[in-house]
Amino acid sequence: MRFEGNGIVKSLIYAIIIVQITGWSGKSGPGLKICTLPNGKNMKKFKRIVLLLGMLFLFQSAYTQEIVKVDLPVRGFAIAAPQKTDVDRFVSFMDEVLAPRGVNVLILRVDYNYEFKSHPELRNKVTLSEGDVKKIVAVARKHGMKLVPQINLLGHQSWAGSLGNLLKVYPEFDETPQVQIPVDYKWPNEDGLYCKSYCPLHPGVHEVVFDLMDEIVEVFETDAFHAGMDEVFYIADDKCPRCSGRDAAELFAGEVSKIRNHLQVQGKKLWMWGDRLIDGKTTGIGMWEASMNNTYRAIDMIPKDVVICDWHYERPDQTPVMFAMKGFDVISCAWKTPQVGVQQVKDMFRWREFQTEAMKDRFQGVILTVWSGAAGFIDGLENYMAAEDKSKQEQSQPWVTFVQMFDTIDKISTK
Repeated sequence: MRFEGNGIVKSLIYAIIIVQITGWSGKSGPGLKICTLPNGKNMKKFKRIVLLLGMLFLFQSAYTQEIVKVDLPVRGFAIAAPQKTDVDRFVSFMDEVLAPRGVNVLILRVDYNYEFKSHPELRNKVTLSEGDVKKIVAVARKHGMKLVPQINLLGHQSWAGSLGNLLKVYPEFDETPQVQIPVDYKWPNEDGLYCKSYCPLHPGVHEVVFDLMDEIVEVFETDAFHAGMDEVFYIADDKCPRCSGRDAAELFAGEVSKIRNHLQVQGKKLWMWGDRLIDGKTTGIGMWEASMNNTYRAIDMIPKDVVICDWHYERPDQTPVMFAMKGFDVISCAWKTPQVGVQQVKDMFRWREFQTEAMKDRFQGVILTVWSGAAGFIDGLENYMAAEDKSKQEQSQPWVTFVQMFDTIDKISTK
């Protein structure tokens, strides 16, 4: 039996129950006369009641004052912005799936999938209109969901055999113009070409990318921007007339700081992936989820108010602790391995519970990242949720990770 209410009320209720059970009333007649004190032979019985009452009160206090774990500040989801034809479906997905799951941060990779007015020459052939974006903004506001639009800066200026719009229109920004995009792209290759980078020291590049940043942040009505900046393999190239001979860490830190400073004066915050700030050799993490080209020392050269999205897809590496100890807010990011995502959730709660007061709030939460189109993810999730036996479905999928991560958050947290 358990009663709700404050400790005094519950104690009185328990006292009445005990008195009724034991039969003590202080004077003749049934029931309790609160103003009558025990005497004589009733004193022993009274003492036993008080002792029992005290034990019950202590038990009740211990039961109701168990450690309450607050929810994670960031319950995030990162995906490509929808194609124009899929906007209405995506808005319904936000309303009917993401919001009920408690997603409160939505990172949308926009890149050039928007009708930029500042630089229309950089638009994709088919893009989101301002009206399309406002539909997304409206449902995000309805559910208190923070929007973080992303444009890949510095790295990821090409993909496989395709050159990105920025270098296609402004080839003079290319860090490695001598490296040609092959018709039949394969990895690895002699040029070490994974993705192209723009030159961070080119005098004209920031005028363009800052225009794009300002416009996309304004149309999404947000105070945060994600610059990507992951997997930057081309930096400080020895054939670049501006970057040759320079320190890769200083160049990377300089670009992060320049982007951050531009946002900061407008009251906006920079978010970025964290891999280039991790020492891939010392940690053994390697070249993908960490840096093997000496950019990692930039971690001590950039402002501490940059939000780090620390992605690890094969193991729940404990690098968020490093970022937090350096003074950064950090978010663990998973993809398509459910057990990794689930462990990242558990780790984040554990860090928030057992770190010092100065540290715990730097562990901000988790993000499920999706590296396919929005429509493909929605299709996969719908099929998975409709399956009678989900254990027979392919488990190494982002939608499975999404479900299991957010189920785990709900089990651990107090919303």
